[in-house]
Amino acid sequence: MKYFYILIASSLIIYLLLLTFIYLNQRNLLYLPSENNYLDDKASFKHEEYFIKVEENIELKSWLIKKDLKKYKTLLFFHGNAGNLSNRVYKLNRFNELDLNILIISWRSFSGNRGEPTEFNLYEDARKAVKWLNDKGVSSENIILYGESLGTGVAVEIAQSNKFNSIILESPYTSMEKAAKIYYPYLPVNLLLKDKYDSEKKINNIKIPILIMHGKKDNIIPFHMGKKLFETANKPKKFLQIEEDDHMLSFNDSLLLEIKNFINKY
Repeated sequence: MKYFYILIASSLIIYLLLLTFIYLNQRNLLYLPSENNYLDDKASFKHEEYFIKVEENIELKSWLIKKDLKKYKTLLFFHGNAGNLSNRVYKLNRFNELDLNILIISWRSFSGNRGEPTEFNLYEDARKAVKWLNDKGVSSENIILYGESLGTGVAVEIAQSNKFNSIILESPYTSMEKAAKIYYPYLPVNLLLKDKYDSEKKINNIKIPILIMHGKKDNIIPFHMGKKLFETANKPKKFLQIEEDDHMLSFNDSLLLEIKNFINKY
């Protein structure tokens, strides 16, 4: 019996040490600026590179694909986890086929930027990008918010102001807590997690048109999370179920046409 209690005590200590490690290092586990698991395609578009100032010593590397800021709507692209701006070229190539201006920003610590990525900081990065566009003469009513994976939580947060044209979510999660529980079912993530990104709680506050796209074979963020957000969202809304795609959508002609029709409708 003595050895049993020793075993229980040892296991408890190890578990508590694990919890402490996870709590202290969770943002290094959540945000992966150095990991590259995306395609590298050749750009078919011309862009201008800017560095958007968000704090005294922090600027965000950003690309602006400009056609006509007055004539066309502007897609504000909030990218997902891992990789840099060049890893989104294959999507930007397709978006460039539409009558759109595009601004894609990179988060703090991504694409060589300084700063620490946190939920609050990413929200601030997004708001500064909106202000930067406003200062360029782009009204918020002509901005389409586009969130990719991690960036969907940011897009949902910002969209609650309901001053934008519309919002598009690619492979969204309901909340970071529920997503984390899939990967760490043995941890009390509700107590440990600092960055919640609770889109499921916020999405009902959004009154602008919303398009949600999710690959049926997504092995990172479960398909049912995108479906749940859609069911919770207000109208007007549209859901695209991409049967053969996983987490990163292929952006084939069919998907691009759906996006084009959504953008043109609103």
